Amino acid sequence: MIEEGQAAPDVAFETEDGGAGRISDYRGRKLVLYFYPKDDTSGCTREAQDFSALADRFAAAGIAILGASKDSVKSHAKFVAKHDLKVALASDPEGALCEAYGVWVEKSLYGRKYMGIERATFLIDAEGRIAKIWRKVKVAGHAEAVLAAAAA
Repeated sequence: MIEEGQAAPDVAFETEDGGAGRISDYRGRKLVLYFYPKDDTSGCTREAQDFSALADRFAAAGIAILGASKDSVKSHAKFVAKHDLKVALASDPEGALCEAYGVWVEKSLYGRKYMGIERATFLIDAEGRIAKIWRKVKVAGHAEAVLAAAAA
């Protein structure tokens, strides 16, 4: 399990616009990397909208925001367009990013067990280390709490 103080795993991904990226591309500034289960579902949409609403404040503080899920680039592009999102999204269909950050976990719903993404957020410092981790995130108020911690 990844812990605060460790080097952030440097994993490649595709962005919602079809570009390629790596976590190390963000070195030199802070990065908020948030994982969410699925595009265009209620909680995930609200979380993306909350981060988008604060995107200018994150940017003014020199902090990048990157949302990640196993959805495709095409799904991400539709999600961004439909909700006018202001955050970058990483497509991780093979799950390499999810596995590296320990968010691909066994979940349970109505007694049925399945694998899925645990909603979690990682604050990565400018040197590429994990500064703070939020696990089992509840969406309400989360983006504001992350901004307060990241800007401190």
